[in-house]
Amino acid sequence: MNSILKKFRQSDAFNKENRVSRIKAVILMSLFTFTFLEAEFLFVDMISCTVSGDKSVNAQNYALGASVVGFALYPLYSRLCKKALQSVISIGAAVLSVVCLFLICRHSTYAFTLCMGLVLFLILGLFGSAVFYKSLCLLEDNTYIARLAGLSYMLGTLLQIANNNLIHIDIIEVAVLSLFILLLSVMLIRAEKNSIVPAFPKNEADEKTDKAGKEVVKISVLLVFLVAFMTCIFSTMDNAITLYHANGVVNIGQWPRILLALSGLAAGFLFDFGGRKYMSMIMYCVMILSTTCLVILRFAGPIMLGLVIFYLSAGFFVVFFTASFMEIARYSKTPELLSGVGRAVNNFVAVLISAGSLALLNSDNDIAIITIELILFVLASIAAFFYTNKRKTFFDELSSTGGDKLSDKEILKKLSVKFSLTPREAEVFGLLVNTEDGLQTIADNMYISRRTLERYVSAIYGKTGTKSRIGLVSLYNNI
Repeated sequence: MNSILKKFRQSDAFNKENRVSRIKAVILMSLFTFTFLEAEFLFVDMISCTVSGDKSVNAQNYALGASVVGFALYPLYSRLCKKALQSVISIGAAVLSVVCLFLICRHSTYAFTLCMGLVLFLILGLFGSAVFYKSLCLLEDNTYIARLAGLSYMLGTLLQIANNNLIHIDIIEVAVLSLFILLLSVMLIRAEKNSIVPAFPKNEADEKTDKAGKEVVKISVLLVFLVAFMTCIFSTMDNAITLYHANGVVNIGQWPRILLALSGLAAGFLFDFGGRKYMSMIMYCVMILSTTCLVILRFAGPIMLGLVIFYLSAGFFVVFFTASFMEIARYSKTPELLSGVGRAVNNFVAVLISAGSLALLNSDNDIAIITIELILFVLASIAAFFYTNKRKTFFDELSSTGGDKLSDKEILKKLSVKFSLTPREAEVFGLLVNTEDGLQTIADNMYISRRTLERYVSAIYGKTGTKSRIGLVSLYNNI
């Protein structure tokens, strides 16, 4: 009876710790969603005060391009800079972004406002890549990754709507956004202390690990193409709506953005159904719906109907590329790069097609627009087919590896021989990979001090060549 109660208390403590980690991940992603969307909205609003609608769209896409550079630089920055230096840089970058925000608010000239926007979004790109990686590190597994991404997107979008509707003075709006950016940088610093690397052991020459790593690369490439083709469709729609807003054709208002928030939440729960087996299929159906949106707008259909379709589809798209890349990043050797690639690909493609998209939207050649839309749809369909099959095969193989596994004792014995673990180290190894209790709980159960346990853990990491608990789990599962 006592052993049952003990296991229950341990399980309850682990579940509580897991819930706290999920909440932290949601807060991190929500803060980034709010700061990025609000900064983009504010930047476009300020830049449109000095130039025409076309230049406003171009400036918006240049800023998105700067954020892509930030996303790409983070993995290099995180590996080269020590943690103490990263904390200093993070605070410094947050302060610099606040300065850029207040200068953007002045919108003195187009060139100056654009330069400040580029610096701001470069920093936000760095923060974004860090957010997705740290959020992945906080999560023990991928069980609820889509709904957590959807919930955070909804919260971030609702925060932006509230900020735009409750505050009508630009300088105060900037001040609120600045506070959130500073809060985001502080949370990133605090999250760094608890980070774990969700990757395979880098020096483990196991054949299964090498094969899985190659499959991850293939899946990632297919996913990049799929997101890129989808972005062409969604970015063109976004440019069209920005043009309508900037040229005063229609006052979009805030209510369609509520649909964006709700669609993100709905996407998260729908995608997670069945372990995300149907996520690609659901997103494909949404893409079919979204392709009709531009047709409605171009052929003098109700503009508001097109807006509703766009915002409902866009929420699904954001959650799709966020959850898809975070899901596969856990099995990558470079999770700090792959976890944020979804947002980076979306922003990069938006920049690439900006000029062509605007040229099409400003032309009267509706046939060309529809033809290009259909071509993009076909390309996205092909990429979706191959990605879905490759992803299914990968996760099916991961699930099937447990059918003929050795017993726990046999695995630990094999690991002890392979890495020269002492009996006590093997016992600690087993508790680390099987119980998922915190270090203090494990130390209490073994009747040793936490410092003694940490020495055992350090010795295990050194002998196995791993750097995290996830690395030990991967090593254990690959036996």
